Amino acid sequence: MEYRHLGISGLEVSVIALGTTSFGRRGMQQEESTKVVLEAIEHGVNLIDTSNTYGPAEEFLGRAITGIRQDVVIATKVSSKIADGPNRSGSSRLHIVEQVEKSLGHLQTDYIDIYQLHVVDNNTPIEETLRAMDDLVRQGKVRYLGCSNFGAWQVSKAVSTSQRLGLTSFVCVQPEYNMLRRGAETDLIPCCEAHGLGILPYHPLDSGFLSGKYRRGNPIPVDSRFHHVPQITGAHLTEKRFDLLDRLDAFAKDCGHTILELAIAWLLSRPMVASVLTGTSRTGQISDSVRAATWSLTPDQSRRIDRILTHND
Repeated sequence: MEYRHLGISGLEVSVIALGTTSFGRRGMQQEESTKVVLEAIEHGVNLIDTSNTYGPAEEFLGRAITGIRQDVVIATKVSSKIADGPNRSGSSRLHIVEQVEKSLGHLQTDYIDIYQLHVVDNNTPIEETLRAMDDLVRQGKVRYLGCSNFGAWQVSKAVSTSQRLGLTSFVCVQPEYNMLRRGAETDLIPCCEAHGLGILPYHPLDSGFLSGKYRRGNPIPVDSRFHHVPQITGAHLTEKRFDLLDRLDAFAKDCGHTILELAIAWLLSRPMVASVLTGTSRTGQISDSVRAATWSLTPDQSRRIDRILTHND
């Protein structure tokens, strides 16, 4: 397993990270979740990403790492809605202080390695949020800070505010980013390069479209995300996207790899990407992602992929 520094911080994370959104869903109860966590660690994965809004994921993870807490880097999140009513979402000091204690309890730990703002809260001054987060670092409850689903200008404002006030700044950003969704490249990635922030892409397989399990004309697999979340199929399973999928699949096979391996290897070749967040719904799946991380794209392969993605090949 390769390890990279998270941005310009001294924290080293595995290039493959385990996501926990499936924990507690579709048969992934405690026993299977624990097996997945231990399997990932055996493969050298040290970064595990979760959230206070992923159902029982924090609790499942806390039980799974009993006795091996020192072997993992835990990233969790705050600010998404947890319930109806006032102060049940957002990035206010009240909500952050309340939720960090709950996350620590769920995870059965006295510190969180990376604490991330899950979404932007336009109703709370960023100074209030950053001061609350900085307090958690100074108290030893949190080691590093990050954010998810922030735009480039919001990241830049947060970083500049932290610097101006002498507060602990972000070290990472989590955007949706993959071969077919490259909006982050316009502004966000240059922003991260300028500020030295590591990128942790989620949905690396475009919600499973790049996993290799979907084929034009074939039924949607019953164990797939598109089967369980049918409302997203219309935007994904189009003729144009299947055409592109066929070309990428042919390229991957020509290189002796799968399209899943191509999708992850491509992300790991992009600027500032420190680790790719990969979800799994059963044991055995993480090994595919770990194998993908051993493929280092050559300059010629990267150029050929760019031509395919821009329809000029």
